[in-house]
Amino acid sequence: MFWSQLAGESKMLDTQQMRFFKTNGYLILRGAMDSTLCQRVRDLMWQALPADVSLRRENPSSFIGPFSEQDQSSDERHLRSGYRWLNRYLGVNADVISLIYSESICAMAQQLTGGNLRQAVVNGLPMGSYGTAWPGGPTDPALGNEGARGVYCTLPYGNKAPGPDGCHTDGHPFQLGVVGLIDDCPQDGGAFTVWPGSHTRLFSTFALRYDQPRIPFYSHLPGFKGIAHSDAYLVELERVIKEIEPIECHGQAGDIVFWHHRLAHAAGQNNSDQIRQAVLADFWTEDLDYLRTKSVAADMWDDWSEALQMA
Repeated sequence: MFWSQLAGESKMLDTQQMRFFKTNGYLILRGAMDSTLCQRVRDLMWQALPADVSLRRENPSSFIGPFSEQDQSSDERHLRSGYRWLNRYLGVNADVISLIYSESICAMAQQLTGGNLRQAVVNGLPMGSYGTAWPGGPTDPALGNEGARGVYCTLPYGNKAPGPDGCHTDGHPFQLGVVGLIDDCPQDGGAFTVWPGSHTRLFSTFALRYDQPRIPFYSHLPGFKGIAHSDAYLVELERVIKEIEPIECHGQAGDIVFWHHRLAHAAGQNNSDQIRQAVLADFWTEDLDYLRTKSVAADMWDDWSEALQMA
């Protein structure tokens, strides 16, 4: 199912915003999500937490990570491990889909991607329904997922020593990512972090526009599995980390960040005293299954919207 047209009185991106996205690979939009729905999704996140977990909404001192061994969960659809608390079941919840795939957000996304956008399915299959893409690997957001990625939280680091800033790109096929804050997130509070302009440097290091080769898992070759990064990508990613100052996309509940699928990014380190809470989702057009087989083009924007190409 796909969004076939822009409908209603929707807020639209102007040329300056599209130009910023094209140059930097991300765009922050303040107050793009409904505040009432943000509150409702926060409530859903806490309601889904098992009663025997020591994390307590009314007790901020319990927020400090990591999760104890007793409180951990290996369920890929409701993961609690280390400082990460992810609820992917909520990715197909009606309120979450109404929040992150609202008419106005989809309209702005379509201004960037062009084409007809996939429509999320309420009560469809959540991310993680088929487990990991390979034994011991991460959950693939595109593997059977019919909604948003879910609600992703980062617990406060407490006394954990800060580490170096690392970044990555996502390996599954999609065109435009979005991260939406459902609660206020202060500076140094674990916000989504981006390396501006890195998408233009990393795009050509991939063999394919939207996908990338993967090494199958063989039980007699357990060391070879997962995503196959080119040497050119690994070299350029190191340069990106050294040469580009990362931007932390902190803000208030309702703010969103659009980001290009080849943009280097990371979940920030949470040195605050509160939990970073955000909804993550992807946008892609109905012709992605065709485009993902295509080799990298000289013009990285030739399959995006005409308005973005001209910006």
